[in-house]
Amino acid sequence: MAKKIKMKKIIALLLLVGFLTECTTVPITGRKRIAPVKDENVLPASFAQYKGFLEKNKISKDKRKTEELKNVGEKISKAVDRFMRNNNMEKEANSYKWEFNLVEDKTVNAWCLPGGKVVFYTGILPICDNEEGVAAVMGHEVAHAFAKHGQERMRQGQIQALGGIAVALGTSGKSEEAQQIWGTVYGVGSNVTMLSYSREHESEADKLGLVFMIMAGYDGKEAAEVWVRMSKNSGDKKGPPQILSTHPSNESRIQALRAFLPEAKKLAAKYNAQTK
Repeated sequence: MAKKIKMKKIIALLLLVGFLTECTTVPITGRKRIAPVKDENVLPASFAQYKGFLEKNKISKDKRKTEELKNVGEKISKAVDRFMRNNNMEKEANSYKWEFNLVEDKTVNAWCLPGGKVVFYTGILPICDNEEGVAAVMGHEVAHAFAKHGQERMRQGQIQALGGIAVALGTSGKSEEAQQIWGTVYGVGSNVTMLSYSREHESEADKLGLVFMIMAGYDGKEAAEVWVRMSKNSGDKKGPPQILSTHPSNESRIQALRAFLPEAKKLAAKYNAQTK
């Protein structure tokens, strides 16, 4: 009887995992992805988190840099909005509440929460170097929101947790040593898979961001040059092997962006032509 109950639980979990692994397609890149967590279950918390962050951190008083950042963000987000409204994504376009802020912090970083809430730290501005560089980083961050990478990672986390429960149920009748071995194997394998998803998201955001910045009127060459400067800033440190890193290496990003630039220009021209 206990075995039957355990099997029913495992089957139920596997069916749930199957439901959660329903696939959708990322516009422009065509990548098949696990269906992201729905916006209505994410965006209210995302907007509240962003508001809380701004209340606890120092907003830059540099009017010139702040205005440049906001202008660039507005140009790129408008390009994304146009694309969505011209490609049967009006409901999604309406759900984004784009906002761009510059925070006083020496950290070399920028990020975007689901729904279009962007923060640049002042520490990344020397890496950006110029307006085109700001546009390159902005395009990348906006692309994360557009492709719903945050929501997709949430779904992956749900699946990973359920997989761990299934392994625990499936090995509950085995020795403690066997349970530990299987638990370790699953843990290592699933973590490496999650890292690969993260790298895939970064590479996708690089490409989408390049298309979006060109659609917004920028040249696009600075997208690769930002990573050249980033590499110099880090002292060309190699870091962990790429398979164990959440991001592609600087060198691979530089090469990929330079190689993709001609295609990005064609795509940008194609999508911009939809509004003419």
